[in-house]
Parts: sequence; structure tokens; C-alpha cells
Amino acid sequence: MSRPARITIHTEALRHNLLVAKQAAPHSNIMPAVKANAYGHGMVRVATTLADLADGFIVACMSEALQLREEKITNTLLVIQGPLSLDDLKVAVEKDIRLVIHDESQLALLADFISSKPVKIALKLDTGMHRLGIESVKTKQHYSTLKALSVVHPDIWLMTHLACADDINNDYTQQQISSFNEQAQSLTCTQTIANSAGILAWPDSHKDWVRPGIMIYGSSPINDKSREDFGLRASMTFSAPLIAIHALKKGDAIGYGSTYLCPADMKVGVVACGYADGYPRHAPSGTPVFINGKTTQILGRVSMDLIVVDLSHDQLNEAKIGQLAELWGNHIDVDAIAQSAETISYELLCHAGASCKNL
Repeated sequence: MSRPARITIHTEALRHNLLVAKQAAPHSNIMPAVKANAYGHGMVRVATTLADLADGFIVACMSEALQLREEKITNTLLVIQGPLSLDDLKVAVEKDIRLVIHDESQLALLADFISSKPVKIALKLDTGMHRLGIESVKTKQHYSTLKALSVVHPDIWLMTHLACADDINNDYTQQQISSFNEQAQSLTCTQTIANSAGILAWPDSHKDWVRPGIMIYGSSPINDKSREDFGLRASMTFSAPLIAIHALKKGDAIGYGSTYLCPADMKVGVVACGYADGYPRHAPSGTPVFINGKTTQILGRVSMDLIVVDLSHDQLNEAKIGQLAELWGNHIDVDAIAQSAETISYELLCHAGASCKNL
């Protein structure tokens, strides 16, 4: 038996959002990110849904790549954490998986690797994010080293990742692109920079491949812009049933800590969802919820399994036990919930997907 809260995945929205990305970068190959169980949407389901539209897929680690290969996904696969052992290199060759090389220790692994077939790699540059990537000033040195290794496939990709592309007023992104271009100059190789924000806001980042992530899942990658601004559609609906309705008096307190006091006599409902189901605990009173065709709000603290919602509006007076409340989806933008809870949509989607049954 599953818990009452559930998620519904809209595969037609996933395909629509990918087409939006393709239209924004029409001259690039496209490689959606399906790591972290496709941001909670189900990695195999998403890859299968998009396989005919996508040129490849990005995953975080080898186990994710192998799962896709086991499910007969034949598209190009890129593993961003790269090889952690010689066995990873061996399997990558066997399964035709491209590995990111982002650290000099991985260069040493390649130097020790023996194979009759070459491994496909992408050399990642640190152009300013300071997370994964080799020092950009060493690009030509490491590229030459890789070119000289017979176990490395001659089609070496060059890549980087953008740190601030969600802020269109921050020139750091242009600095990163310029740094990448400077290092890639004179190198004949396949290149990739753009994430979702790069695709939509930084056309100079559109190289041979683009790598959409959050936009595929119906969330805006740009600060102060909504999904509607880019024509994106919600790919996940998170919902749960109304399981109780109460008539409260003015001054009655709701929830742990009694943080909400009823300003007047009012009707409230209890929804069977909480932070155990992936709903953000820190969502405050006033965070939107959609019930019975009307947007309302949560009242008091989110608890482990329950949320209290305002049913005082005339239309909501007709709400009945058993009706589903939409916590985010087509009517409630997940970005609005993230902003209210002072987090990001990525976290909400991942947590709900991990906690609830996919329908």
C-alpha cells in the first residue's frame, strides 16, 4: 500500500518542453539531463519518452548510465562524474558510454588503461564555477596528452558548466563563455556549454551540444521569469486527498507551535501530505494550493503527513473529503512553491519523486 500523496508525470509536457529547447538552440544537438531519477520523474520513463527527440542523455554516475543501457536506450550517454576506477573505463568501452574527465587523477587512470577499443571522453574545464573541471589554463596541455593516448577515442569533447546563467544581469556567464572560447581556440573538437539557462538566455553558449535540465521538467531556469514566459508546461503534478474538514472559531490556533491564529470563524481542510512525502517543511502560511477549481493557501506549519488549508472562500465551501488538492502542477507553478519555501524547484521535484508513487 502506498501513501495517499502521489505524483503524476505528464509525458506530453516532457516532449513539449524538449521541443522548446530544440527551437531555442536549433543548430545544436540536444542532450537532456536525466540524472537523479530525471529530477524525480523516473529516469527510464523520461529517457524512453524522449529517446526519439533527444540526441543523447546526461547522467551523474555509471550506475545510471548502465541502467539506461539495460533498458535498451541507445542514445549517446554522458557521465558527468566520470570514471572512478579502471573498471569504469572498461565498462564505458563495452557499453559505448562517454565519460567526463574533470580531474588529473582521471588522466592518470587513462594512462594506466589498456584496451583494444578506445574510450570516449569529454574534457571538462573549470571556467569559474570551481566545482568539477581542470584548470582552464591547462586545457591545451591536457588535450594534447589525451590525443596522444591510443586508448582515448579521437573525438574528444570539450565542456564547461555555467555558474550564474540564471541571472541575465550577471556578466559572469559571458566571462565564462569567453574563457572557454579562449581555451578552445585552435582546438578542433566537439564543444558543449549550455544548460537550460544558457539555452534560453545566452545564445553564445550554444555550441555543438546543449544540455537542458530543469526546463525539461517544466520549471523556469531564469530568475524572475515564469515557465509561462518560455512556453514551458508542468511535467509533474503533486497531489493528495482532502481527508478532514473542520469549522474553526476566530482565534483558534492551527498546527505545531500554534503559528497561525484564525482571524475569523472559518472552514479549514486537512490534506494528507507532508514533508515525509516531499512537500517542503518550511513552506509558510500563505503558500498556494489548488482545490475544487480554486487557488487557496496552507495555514500553519507543514507537518510530517498533513497540511491544513483554507476552505473559507465560497467556492471552497463546496470542497468534499476525498477531493484531490494540487500542491503543484498545471495550476500551481512548482517555482512558486519553491520561492515560498526559500528553496529551488530542483529539490522539490527530486524529493517528491523519491517519496511518492509515480502514476
